[in-house]
Amino acid sequence: MQNASEREKIGKQASYVAIFGNIFLTIFNIIVGIFSGSTALVAEGFHTLSDVLTSVIAFIGFKIGMKPADEEHQYGHGRAEPIVGLIIVVFLLIVAYEIIYGAYAKIILGEIVAPPGLIAAIMAAIGIGINYTMSTYLTRSGERINSPALIADGKHQRVDIFSCVTVLIGVVISQFGIPIIDTIVSVFIAIIILNTAFHLALDNFNTLMGKIPSKELIEDIKSAALASECVKGVHDVKVNNMGPYASAELHIELNKELKLEKSHKIAHEVEQNIINNVESIKMVSVHTCPIEVICKQNLEKNN
Repeated sequence: MQNASEREKIGKQASYVAIFGNIFLTIFNIIVGIFSGSTALVAEGFHTLSDVLTSVIAFIGFKIGMKPADEEHQYGHGRAEPIVGLIIVVFLLIVAYEIIYGAYAKIILGEIVAPPGLIAAIMAAIGIGINYTMSTYLTRSGERINSPALIADGKHQRVDIFSCVTVLIGVVISQFGIPIIDTIVSVFIAIIILNTAFHLALDNFNTLMGKIPSKELIEDIKSAALASECVKGVHDVKVNNMGPYASAELHIELNKELKLEKSHKIAHEVEQNIINNVESIKMVSVHTCPIEVICKQNLEKNN
């Protein structure tokens, strides 16, 4: 299990890779796109410029999410990360609009230019490799430390892989006397961006609304609670998802003959078992119930 300093180190490294990698791609995509005459590559360059901004925003969200709980935020600041994920969605929508509007101006208003040079294809191929590396690294780092902000940035970066592939195809086809293909390709890039924005928005809205990360998490919590030999059963397990971490609330079933002091001690033991063995759970609230009462309630319910 990672401690806070390890998590912060992984998050910083991933953010720096994204920021500086995208700065490199932005500069070269726009320069090569202008000199080669590739509308799609210039569009991809400005999209990559937005990647720089979203990577910075993702890093800020990650830093805020790392802040510990305080008097005003008693469950910590973890929800900053899915909020940042939604800000990234807004950037994606703006970029998609700009690309579609640019394509409209060239296709409908007749501003089609000459076919782009083959150097645009070379730049697109380089972009595929760099974007694949960054996307994989960001997504894996985000999953490793359970960071919605980094995962969102990694998925955002994945869009650029498909974008560069379509740019490459468009440049090659346009060499056969169909220059409009390059502009049409930019529209496909916008569609890919919109699809990514939709799924990112859905994931982050679900996180903000507290949707449990997985059913397996509930089972892991139950198993950790039942590891205490005095616990006879577990019910009413609830998880409040914060994004990078979650809190849990549950009822444990104990022998009714146990004294209050012993029941209290067992409850604390269960809390520590869950926090120590279920990685995403950072806060736990345990309620104790006499098992005989639970059995009676279940019997009455079945009858």
